[in-house]
Amino acid sequence: MGSVSEGPKEFRFRFIKDHREYFGVRYLCRKLFVSFSGFYKWLSRPVELKSDKNDELTRLIKKIFERHEGNYGSPRIHRELVNLGLVVNHKRVARIMREERLIAKAAKLYRRKALPDNSCITVGNLRHNIPPPSGPNQQWAGDVSYLKVNGEWIYLSVILDLYSRKIIGWSLSRNRTTELTLQSLDMAIESRQFEPGLIFHSDKGAEYGAHVFQNRLRSSGIRPSMNRHKTMTDNIHVESFFRTFKTEVFHGEIFEDAEHLRDVTKWYLEDYYNCVRMHTSLNFKSPVQYERMAA
Repeated sequence: MGSVSEGPKEFRFRFIKDHREYFGVRYLCRKLFVSFSGFYKWLSRPVELKSDKNDELTRLIKKIFERHEGNYGSPRIHRELVNLGLVVNHKRVARIMREERLIAKAAKLYRRKALPDNSCITVGNLRHNIPPPSGPNQQWAGDVSYLKVNGEWIYLSVILDLYSRKIIGWSLSRNRTTELTLQSLDMAIESRQFEPGLIFHSDKGAEYGAHVFQNRLRSSGIRPSMNRHKTMTDNIHVESFFRTFKTEVFHGEIFEDAEHLRDVTKWYLEDYYNCVRMHTSLNFKSPVQYERMAA
């Protein structure tokens, strides 16, 4: 009965209704912290009123689902309902979504091949066996991914803060070069205030091992870090971001050209992903909200 007493009031009223003949109404009301009169008022409500409330909840769930373009499953939609002040059980939200066939986008799993040996600078993994960051600008990570638009490959370079998962630097280019990753690094450096000793982690790609990139890190007081040999999971947070990006805003979409892709990417990264989208790993906060809590 302890878990019932912590649930929504309507859930407790239903429990009393189902068990009143065995325990008695007054006893159950006292144990579940609801009033005797409140229970009978709830019990006497017309069935149509309860149905109207279900219809209103369904409409609200659909509205949230559509506003996020199918990116939110039942856990995030439930949290948004709670943030709006509603008291609703997460199982009820999941049931309504199943009944309405509201199926969130599902990420595909990709097997990434190991990079060829890099003849440029390589360094050790500074993040291995150390605690996760306790605040912003302690550990950054970057990577590059492929996007195909109208038969043409476009490359997206991103840098995220591993504390908040916020995208703090990004760039798009038709060529995978050091210039691509330098542009995202420069954006990150210009947009953040950090102390010397910050760790920047990447894979062993040539664009990260290039002397000009490594020199830019060190001249800014940033310590470079790279994946261990044949261990792609060392950079799993950025890999996870790319899966999310492709699932929520790229796969199934039609882009007129590279500029159209750039506009959509800018909106997704800077307006939606950083400022609006809930992250389960951040206690259902957006990266911007999470960093404000640490301020």
